[in-house]
Amino acid sequence: MTFKTTNPYTGKHLADYPAYTDAQIDNLLTRAAAQFADWSMRSFTYRADCFRRLAVVLRQRHDELALLMTHEMGKILAESRAEIEKCAAQCDYYATHAEAMLHPEAIDTEAQLSGISYEPMGVVLAIMPWNFPFWQVFRYAVPALMAGNVTLLKPAPNTLGCGLAIENAFREAGFPEGVFACLLVDVPALTPIIADDRINMITLTGSERAGASVAALAGANIKKCVLELGGTDPLLVLADANLDAAAKAAVTSRMSNAGQVCIAAKRWLVEAAVADEFTHRVADLIRAIRQGNPLDPAIQMGPIARPDLADTLRRQLTTAQAQGAQLLVSGSGEGTLFAPTLLGNVRPDNIAFREETFGPLAAITTVRDAEEAIQVANKSRYGLSAAVWTTNLDRAAQLARQLQVGSVFVNTVVRSDSRLPIGGVKKSGYGRELGPTGIREFCATKTLFVA
Repeated sequence: MTFKTTNPYTGKHLADYPAYTDAQIDNLLTRAAAQFADWSMRSFTYRADCFRRLAVVLRQRHDELALLMTHEMGKILAESRAEIEKCAAQCDYYATHAEAMLHPEAIDTEAQLSGISYEPMGVVLAIMPWNFPFWQVFRYAVPALMAGNVTLLKPAPNTLGCGLAIENAFREAGFPEGVFACLLVDVPALTPIIADDRINMITLTGSERAGASVAALAGANIKKCVLELGGTDPLLVLADANLDAAAKAAVTSRMSNAGQVCIAAKRWLVEAAVADEFTHRVADLIRAIRQGNPLDPAIQMGPIARPDLADTLRRQLTTAQAQGAQLLVSGSGEGTLFAPTLLGNVRPDNIAFREETFGPLAAITTVRDAEEAIQVANKSRYGLSAAVWTTNLDRAAQLARQLQVGSVFVNTVVRSDSRLPIGGVKKSGYGRELGPTGIREFCATKTLFVA
């Protein structure tokens, strides 16, 4: 089997990558398991030095890696460059803070000595998506490896070049062989890999369907998972919000990366008193977005990453309109160029409300008041993140506690941050990445009690 990568804007073939053979997979598993015994015993200082060198490599190869990302999945160059820098900053952050995050904790009991420590799990299998082909990898890999684990990465088939470029960057930074390696395999090959005793833990970022499948396999083999899955994240705009700032943030959140963001604000729940004004503001902003060649500095949005994904989005749009949604903004667009789109009159039973729309499609639902906004926001099988816009911060804090999501951002765009854990509830998955909580997800908690 051979994987083929394609430029989503031009449609041109980029490269061929033969799938790894059973013998290659076995060798990588054996090497990773052997390397874990050494890497896990290395000091935090040693591991931190490796990651600081990796940050340097990323910054030195900044333009080259950003261009590769744009060619493979279509995001504009400015977004690709920002992603590479975010990965470098992630290396620096955990190199500085990981040891303190995992410092053993003393607990006062009747024992002479008692407490807990955080020990690495072993070999972590990571199944990562294409929408942030560098950041999604560094988001899990840096804390997991700083904790003493090693990892095997299965990159998405359409961004294999990015996955291998990350592997080369680790090698160039001087990491020991086997600490980080790519697995170029198709989905059926994952079943025996997950079952293999040399794999100790699995992390996946992807669809609900993929998460359910991997969780079932992991559960059958009694292995821990961290899952970040789909989202239909709500953005609540209350009547007292700064509408200019809220409108700009809503459009930025929904339209960045051509709308291919898990934590993007996908459902805009707006109080009736300001619904018309808010709709007018966001419509003007969406109409002004320039879409086209992602290599052109004047372009603000590139294509959808694959033709089949654009087709799925168009089917959802057609169904949403048939179910009563009003098309407020939509430009021309063919193939992978799905035009930035705004829907109004989106009811909770509409497909644009119920399903994740992974692209530049925003949906407005008008609500009576904040109480109804909370009720409507929680009418979702997903619970990844949410945003609340209001000048009443006490009220915002109350509403945040009622939202059934993993994180709430008030008066700003939801985003991932090395300092704060990210993850979801309900069908958006379980477990956390980033922050002190995130690094501990990749550890086993060990109790020590000395009588």
